[in-house]
Amino acid sequence: MSDASNSPIDGQVFMLASAKASVDPGTLSDLLARVQTHLADRIDTYRREFERVVEDEDREVFLVPTGHWETVGDCLGLGERERKAVARTHGEQLRRIGSETGRDEEFETAMEIREAVVVGR
Repeated sequence: MSDASNSPIDGQVFMLASAKASVDPGTLSDLLARVQTHLADRIDTYRREFERVVEDEDREVFLVPTGHWETVGDCLGLGERERKAVARTHGEQLRRIGSETGRDEEFETAMEIREAVVVGR
């Protein structure tokens, strides 16, 4: 993202997601910034309606129903490739956190039936 210090997505996760999604880093950065604005405006809804699995000084991570990113993508006018790149980035961030905290198995299982949403603080 343009200002890495405010991004809830780790730099290595960002680069990995960009490469896997075949999306230019600049394009992905712009997409993630737009999405973060959208998500931040709805943080209270996420806190009320979805399971928060991570909360730290940089971000909150929620598990949401499958198809959630399609809804967000439609709301923001994202194409399928853009939507998938954003969803992949958020999923990769949760996996990274799981790996770092010993919760990787828990998060992998959760991601089989839900999607991750990472909201910056």
